[in-house]
Amino acid sequence: MTDMFVSLGNWNWLIFGFILMALEVVVPGVFLFWLGLAALLVGLISFATVISWQIQLVMFAVFAAAAVPVWRRLARPNFDASASPFLNKRSEALLGREFTLEKPIVDGNGTMRIGDTVWRVAGPDTPAGTRVKVVQVDGANLTVAAA
Repeated sequence: MTDMFVSLGNWNWLIFGFILMALEVVVPGVFLFWLGLAALLVGLISFATVISWQIQLVMFAVFAAAAVPVWRRLARPNFDASASPFLNKRSEALLGREFTLEKPIVDGNGTMRIGDTVWRVAGPDTPAGTRVKVVQVDGANLTVAAA
């Protein structure tokens, strides 16, 4: 094993780095890319200076370990919750809005189309075509009152 490191010299790190980066195309997850980058760094540094293979392995381990926090920082989405407060709370976004009933509310229950979704509504008996206001939200159930 030692002879392999010595015989290829500095090229083995560059070859190893390119192989890891090529494998990243096949294996998803952006993990092998950073290991390949660490191998390329070791290869480039070993071309500039003469370093023993043991130190090169330690450098690879350090670069690979340092790449993990860098990757996590770059991969973290910059999500601003205040920019879209109703994300994953679609029904709460309807609170206080007014809509026109397409079908009447009979015996306190009915349905209402909002956009491309049909919602269950509860409220006083109301004929179709009446403007109603959403006054309460309970999951997928909306409570409405005359607007």
